[in-house]
Amino acid sequence: MSGRWALVVMNADADAPVWVDLQAGARSDLLGPIGITLLVAGPIALVLGIPLLLLGTAGLGRDIDAARPGTGQGPGAALVGNAGRGQAPFSVYPHRFAGVLEGRLSRGLWLVKWLLAVPHYLVLALLWVGLVVSTIAAGVAILFTGRYPRSWFCYNVGVLRWSWRVGFYGYSVLGTDRYPPFTLASTDYPADLDVAYPQRLSRGLVLVKWWLLAIPHLLIIGIFTSGTGATWNSGWKEGSEFSSNIWGPSLLGMLVLVAAVLLLFTGRYWHGLFALIMGVNRWVYRISAYVLLMRDEYPPFRLDQDPLDPIVAPPDGPREVPGNGTPEERNQPPVST
Repeated sequence: MSGRWALVVMNADADAPVWVDLQAGARSDLLGPIGITLLVAGPIALVLGIPLLLLGTAGLGRDIDAARPGTGQGPGAALVGNAGRGQAPFSVYPHRFAGVLEGRLSRGLWLVKWLLAVPHYLVLALLWVGLVVSTIAAGVAILFTGRYPRSWFCYNVGVLRWSWRVGFYGYSVLGTDRYPPFTLASTDYPADLDVAYPQRLSRGLVLVKWWLLAIPHLLIIGIFTSGTGATWNSGWKEGSEFSSNIWGPSLLGMLVLVAAVLLLFTGRYWHGLFALIMGVNRWVYRISAYVLLMRDEYPPFRLDQDPLDPIVAPPDGPREVPGNGTPEERNQPPVST
């Protein structure tokens, strides 16, 4: 009905106060076609988007593989302690994890690193979407072929590497003031990560290792990285109740906070605290590689606290170069230590 309308709300006796429960709605003939269009366009976008996303992650992975310098050469070689091409050190797990504490750190820069790292957080949010999708696709490929597609493997390692660099700069460690580079590839940076590419993977383990077998590690990691909470109820008067939830930082967060406060007042990072923080982060990233289907070897229950991975004598047989070594490099004879 056309025209201008006014609605008066009042009590029958004109007393105050006046309480009103008001609900507003609108009706349009356009809502039906718009809803149908969205329902049709959504699945189409999903069907087209996932293959494009997989092609994009595979392309990035191939670029990382092609641009990677030989082991022991190029930026960051001294950081990870490689002796020469195809002669990567053999650690307790086929996962290389390094973080070298910077000699001089700013006392107060950590107060604004959350703001400085925002561009990285935005990019990583998109990269992790690709990592989840490529991991699911890789799991299907492993189930039928026993192999992890190399391009997706390189991409996923790159995402973990980028995440670790940002964490080392930010509030996982606060170990450097050097701004992290925007790249998936290894660079000359105080923090680095790599995973040895597997020749074969178990078809059966892919169904259970990412959740069932990883439960013991996930429980421990949860203790390290999950916030603590407390809940209580209190009544103000009879018939009323007040509930409150208080959540605190995680154990890792508390350790980094202590390091930050000491840095603020003393200008120094306590090396014993840094070693413990490195050990927690190394454990987290080892189990991440396992959960993301990159390795079949079960991660050790070890809190290795060195800046670099502990080195052990290599076993007999061909050695796997962490990350993206060529098949010729992986089939070189073992190097005596």
